[in-house]
Amino acid sequence: MLILRRTDVADVLSGRETEIIHLVADTYRLHDAGQTSLPHSTFLRFPEEHHRSDRIIGLPAYRGGERPAAGMKWIASFPGNVGAGTERASAAIVLNSLDHGRPVAFVEGAVVSAKRTAASAALAAAELTAKRPPVSVLLVGCGVINLEILRFLAAALPGLREAALYDTDPERAEAFADSCAEAAPEVKAHPVTDLAAALGEHRLVSLATTAATPHMDLTACGPDTTVLHVSLRDLTAGAILGAVNVVDDTDHVCRERTSLDMAQQATGNRDFVAAEIGALLRGTATLRRVPERPVVYSPFGLGVLDIALAEYVREEAERRGLGVRVEDFLPA
Repeated sequence: MLILRRTDVADVLSGRETEIIHLVADTYRLHDAGQTSLPHSTFLRFPEEHHRSDRIIGLPAYRGGERPAAGMKWIASFPGNVGAGTERASAAIVLNSLDHGRPVAFVEGAVVSAKRTAASAALAAAELTAKRPPVSVLLVGCGVINLEILRFLAAALPGLREAALYDTDPERAEAFADSCAEAAPEVKAHPVTDLAAALGEHRLVSLATTAATPHMDLTACGPDTTVLHVSLRDLTAGAILGAVNVVDDTDHVCRERTSLDMAQQATGNRDFVAAEIGALLRGTATLRRVPERPVVYSPFGLGVLDIALAEYVREEAERRGLGVRVEDFLPA
């Protein structure tokens, strides 16, 4: 068993934004072509009131193709951690051999999870704005995920020059600006306090908050706005129904009380989903933008992306001699 710590994972993935985006794109294409296996995620929740917003999610997945991989991510989300000064999410990934089924690697998963999420958002941003790339972005939610998203947007959109930062805690937005300057020095980051005004000023918006229920619509957005709805529960059902919607997997994202699940409950169908990102990348679907309607990208966060990226990390770590090897983890 190879155990890869956070430092090992971060070392392997540092500065690899473009490679990671390509890996995510290839995995989406495989998924659209039916070369993945992706059961529904399992959500472990707790009955106590003080744990009401906490959850641990299991995401098993298999990626086929030329470099097959299988395993499971186990990720905990405890929003209360943020107020205590620690990270909201923590994760571990188990990779299994496809020769004999035994676990071969145990990988710290929070870095993998953050980077595959950011790569997915940046990939979609580039794909959905290809005809008119934005020069600025509004980041709503000043945490780990939007920091990574900015880092990957800078790689995917070389013309990006400005990032407006909004958070319900203005002090957090102020401090976040310093982190953004380190992650994407070519992008000028600055906090804003008027969300409605900022939505009207920026054609690219990234929502990465800890919101458990919808709290905003998109009426303040200007024409030709693209919204990366990464946290999945920010937008009202009405906002979803008034948008051109792109997802990573319709079946996965229309569940677990996401904004799209609520839109599904309101309409009784999923007709509001215009396309899946894998089909757009493969050219098996096209997207028609509608004047005055924003395009909203809502990725559920497919476990197959975690497995693909964790396998990439494992291969590179093996090559570099990184990690801790436990020879007697399993019987001989």
